[in-house]
Amino acid sequence: MARLLKLITKYGDSGLALVLALGVGVLALADIAGTNDVNGAILLTLGLVATASLRNRAREEETDTQIQDVLRNTRDMLTTMPGRLDELQSTVEGTRRALAESSYVRVLHGSEVGEALEEARRRTDRWVFKGGTGTFVRAVTLPECIEQARRKKHVLHVELEIIDPANETLCAAYTQFRRSLSDQPDATGEIWTVDRTRKESYATVLAACWYRQRYTFVTIDVGLSSVMTTFRWDMTPHQLIITQEDPQFPAMMLEPGKYYYEIYSRELMASLRQARQVPIDRKHIELSDEPTVDEARRLFADLDLPLPQAFTDRNVTEIIKKALQARNPYQ
Repeated sequence: MARLLKLITKYGDSGLALVLALGVGVLALADIAGTNDVNGAILLTLGLVATASLRNRAREEETDTQIQDVLRNTRDMLTTMPGRLDELQSTVEGTRRALAESSYVRVLHGSEVGEALEEARRRTDRWVFKGGTGTFVRAVTLPECIEQARRKKHVLHVELEIIDPANETLCAAYTQFRRSLSDQPDATGEIWTVDRTRKESYATVLAACWYRQRYTFVTIDVGLSSVMTTFRWDMTPHQLIITQEDPQFPAMMLEPGKYYYEIYSRELMASLRQARQVPIDRKHIELSDEPTVDEARRLFADLDLPLPQAFTDRNVTEIIKKALQARNPYQ
């Protein structure tokens, strides 16, 4: 019904003129309609035709106006198209760059973390570490990197940034952080206390001095940070591995030459420069193969890092043992 009404509205006048002309023509041929009737019908038909013509003209003008509007809009759109294309190209380029960078950030899970660190130790002559007390560095990183350097007869440069053991407040904050992760003994058989935190950091400094004195091809820089980090950063010329204190969490590995590796590398260098430097390259008290308590005390005093007065000889012995016989806390 709606379609029929639409047709009648659109073609009604033309159809009526056609029907009228045909009807009058038939009546005239049959001598039913007279001359006056035919003339009147002709005038009426012409009026209907004129009305249809005027309506078509109006529709044509409306169509022309719409076409002009479309052409004007198209012209305006084409005028602004280059700018929009530049914006689109910029967006596409940014997306492509982000995807390229993300492809060089690899997430490591479970045993992949240990395997990546082991591979890094096998093929490097430079190691940069930033983290807590450096327990894993003493237990695994330093001994294995030095052994690889001895085997390949190349130099080794190590940079370590750990928390300052003289900063008791900082050590307490680090202890609270570790205890919040787990209040159970780790693989070393110990729980985290303020005393343990301080001993672990002192042990890392002692280990750095001991290795530095024994291997002339090894250079070691140690910085003591006044702030703690919840991450462990291990960087070599071939990769940067970012882990967390809890080995259950995944790690990230970044490759050099890419954006994230470069900015994190700058961050580590800036952080180490701001840390309190331990002058281990200075001439100090010589340490025995198995350092004595007196040697350790005098060494720390010479480093401007004296041990707390509350530390007994037994405590110092623990520091020496942690320095040279460290156990892997993540094994």
